[in-house]
Amino acid sequence: METQTKQLNVTEVQAWLVSYLSQLLEINPDEINATTDFDRYGLDSSAAIGLTSDFGNWLGFELDPTLTYDYPTIETLVQHVVELSNSRG
Repeated sequence: METQTKQLNVTEVQAWLVSYLSQLLEINPDEINATTDFDRYGLDSSAAIGLTSDFGNWLGFELDPTLTYDYPTIETLVQHVVELSNSRG
């Protein structure tokens, strides 16, 4: 059986993150800006670890729990994850 690697694009990954954060933080998705640091939304370390875990599950591969510190905005995190995913397969 052949395994297909899902090719991600910035739009779908960013949409997932915006939706996730809006639910987690109980705010309207329109209030989330891709260039605003996660900590400006009040995302603490526990929530950031949960985000990377859930995000990795959605992506289909494990992410470093500290990823939101290295890539502190939706924009930078999405770009990194799309590049990482597409280089994997």
